[in-house]
Amino acid sequence: MTAYLALGSNLGNRLACLRGARRALHRPPLIRVVAASPIYETAPVGGPAGQSPYLNAVLRVETLLSAAELLAEALAVEKLFGRRRTELWGPRTLDVDLLLFGDEIHRQADLTIPHPRLHQRAFVLVPLRDLSPGLLHPLLGQTVEEMMARLSSPAGIRCLRDQW
Repeated sequence: MTAYLALGSNLGNRLACLRGARRALHRPPLIRVVAASPIYETAPVGGPAGQSPYLNAVLRVETLLSAAELLAEALAVEKLFGRRRTELWGPRTLDVDLLLFGDEIHRQADLTIPHPRLHQRAFVLVPLRDLSPGLLHPLLGQTVEEMMARLSSPAGIRCLRDQW
């Protein structure tokens, strides 16, 4: 199954966290990272004031795991990099969100796919567009490119690295 994971970090060595997460998530044959977007630096969205900028990227993976199993792996990688969930949308060493899992739709308390705010977040849509501009949102019936066009502006997003 093809899935897309968003990575974000705004504490510590942000680039090292994203690189480490990419390596930790690549566990063939269960999970293979097949593509990575460039890394973008973005202003924090929501959460407490005064946060540092984030580094964000998206990975396309091929997996033999179920959506719930892939999410569990993502959460385990967050913990490996010192993620502590102390406040909503607070600063973090690593955030790994499961954005899309094929064309599956899940609406459980602990698993929501597609990610519920995917279509509202330029810091996710910009790197996702780099990987798959024609990818279709299974609920909205819009491509990534179309969802990007509906956003007012992807201001505050700066490409830092194409290769990482």
